[in-house]
Amino acid sequence: MCLAFPAKVLKIDGDLATVERSGVKRAASLMLLPDAKVGDYVLIHAGFAMQIIDEREVRIRDALVAEMNGAPRTVEVLP
Repeated sequence: MCLAFPAKVLKIDGDLATVERSGVKRAASLMLLPDAKVGDYVLIHAGFAMQIIDEREVRIRDALVAEMNGAPRTVEVLP
């Protein structure tokens, strides 16, 4: 199973962005998401930014992943 992960865009250089997730920085292609800007949160899959999401969505995804890893339930209702 493959999952897209959220990351924050820190820097853009042409079609490549530097993104950060949990302190880890990596390059991601913006070829499929040319409207992304520095400061946006994007979903990364296979090295490509696929979708811009808001910070609330990032928090919900992080909480759900934590629950899958055994953390107590924190997400009550999903929009």
